Amino acid sequence: MDTSVTYDWRLTHDLDAFLAQAGDFLRSRPAQHTVALTVTEGLRRGGMDRYGKDRPVFGALEYDGEVRAAFFRTPPYPLNITPLDEPGVQALATLLADSGTEVSGVAADTATSKAFAEAWGRRTGATPGLRRSERLYRLGELSVPQPAPPGGPRVADEGDRDLVSRWYTEFAEAIGEGRHGDPGVWADDRISYGGITLWELPDGTPVAMAGVTPPVAGQLRVAPVYTPAALRGRGYAGAVTAEVSRTAAASGVGEVLLFTDLANPTSNGLYRRIGYRPVSDFAVYGFTHGPA
Repeated sequence: MDTSVTYDWRLTHDLDAFLAQAGDFLRSRPAQHTVALTVTEGLRRGGMDRYGKDRPVFGALEYDGEVRAAFFRTPPYPLNITPLDEPGVQALATLLADSGTEVSGVAADTATSKAFAEAWGRRTGATPGLRRSERLYRLGELSVPQPAPPGGPRVADEGDRDLVSRWYTEFAEAIGEGRHGDPGVWADDRISYGGITLWELPDGTPVAMAGVTPPVAGQLRVAPVYTPAALRGRGYAGAVTAEVSRTAAASGVGEVLLFTDLANPTSNGLYRRIGYRPVSDFAVYGFTHGPA
């Protein structure tokens, strides 16, 4: 971005207004903006009444008639920002701090996330800490792991709600997202469009799950992939991930994406073997707040 530009961010709690302004920008880079696309699509379908007074906030940076960056925050999750240069980061940190917006953390491409974490710390006195380093992958040519483990896939239905809710909570806690949304609401949403696939043993016992987001802007994302700790190392995660990836690719969507935790070499190696290829790196920071 041109450093001579005035970085005038526009904030709103109105999802429709935000999408009217920034929707084309988000769709212009569907892989890089996958989280913003899928989260706002989920909000559009499900509504925002469940947030009560702590409403999501959205923002767009526009100049010369074009949107150049965007962000959103859905409580209790970290702020999510599209790629942004240093002056834009500084302007956004100042605006959010001055408006009293609560920011529990930030998730963005590695450079943007680090720059915002440092700017927020300087502006508010918060102490930033790197919570997770991630890599975004795109599916190339699918390679189904062989031999397959015993059992097979099944799309979760309403009878699986309690199991899916529990596994979602365990997954969120395992990746350090102790503060997360209502697991029952999350499970209901995913089940409603067939967005969770279970791997079951021949006797019908579920042993792993993989989810997908609804397709939007020609992309969808595989998330989450979870196997209970006692059942890991048996090929269940690879099998169920390959299944949802195969189904997604067959649906005609342009890009099938997923994130991995770079601290987990097992999952990164697995997804590469399945056929996923790196796109870019991201980072998630959490904040321990001091006085503003």
